[in-house]
Amino acid sequence: MSERIIVVVPTYNERDNLPKLVDRLLALKDAVEILVVDDGSPDGTGEWVAATAARDSRIHLLARTAKNGLGRAYVSGFQWALEHGYDLILQMDADFSHSPEDVPKLLEGIRTTGADLVIGSRYVDGIRVINWPLKRLVLSVGASYYVKWITGLPVWDPTGGFKCWRRRTLEAIDLSTVKSNGYGFQIEMNHRVWRRGLRVTEVPIIFSDRVEGTSKMSKKIVIEALLMVWGLLIRNGLRRSPRTS
Repeated sequence: MSERIIVVVPTYNERDNLPKLVDRLLALKDAVEILVVDDGSPDGTGEWVAATAARDSRIHLLARTAKNGLGRAYVSGFQWALEHGYDLILQMDADFSHSPEDVPKLLEGIRTTGADLVIGSRYVDGIRVINWPLKRLVLSVGASYYVKWITGLPVWDPTGGFKCWRRRTLEAIDLSTVKSNGYGFQIEMNHRVWRRGLRVTEVPIIFSDRVEGTSKMSKKIVIEALLMVWGLLIRNGLRRSPRTS
C-alpha cells in the first residue's frame, strides 16, 4: 500500500494566497492531500476551502471558530491527520514563504535517511533567505544559536515551520500537552523529538518573505520563545543531550 501524505496548512486571512498554493501542491508528482486549518478568517478563506473540498476529495477543511495561535492550529491539524490514518504529515505556511516545489525534498529526505522528522532549513549549509530585512534575519539566526547554546538541540533552523513528520513521531509526542505558539511551538516540537532520542534531519530550502497579506509575527511571540527555551532545558533534567538514543 502506498504512503498516505497530507500537507497541513494553517490559515487566517489567506484567501488571496490559498488557491495558488493548492494548485501547485496538487500538481506535484507525489500524491499529496491538503488539510487547511482555518481560524475563522473573515476574508472568506474557510468558505473557499469548503467549496473547493466539495469538488475535490484531496482537499479538507478543519474550521475553527476563532484565531487561537499557530501552535494550536498545528496541533489540531496533526491530531486530525493521525485520526484519519496518514503516514507522512507535512506542515507549511500558506504565504509562499515555503515553496510547494520543495515538498519533494522533504519527502525524499524522510524516505532516504530514515529520519523521524525532516526540517526544511533556511540555515543548514549556509543562509538562504530572500527579501527579509537585515534586522529580522539577524533576529532569526541569533535565535537559532540561542536555542542551540541553551538546550544543545543540534538543529540549525529550530524556528522553521516547513517540516515532514512520520506518523510514529507525532504519536510519540503527547500533543495534548503542547501549549506553546509561534516560534516557541516550532522549537518545543523539535526538542520533544530530539530529547526522546529520535532522529531529526535538515534539508536546505530557499525561504522567501510573503508578498500577499501580512505577517503574524509579534513581540509577544518572540518573548514567549526566548523564555520557553529555558523551560525545555529544565524539562530535560538540565541535560544538553537526549535522554535516550
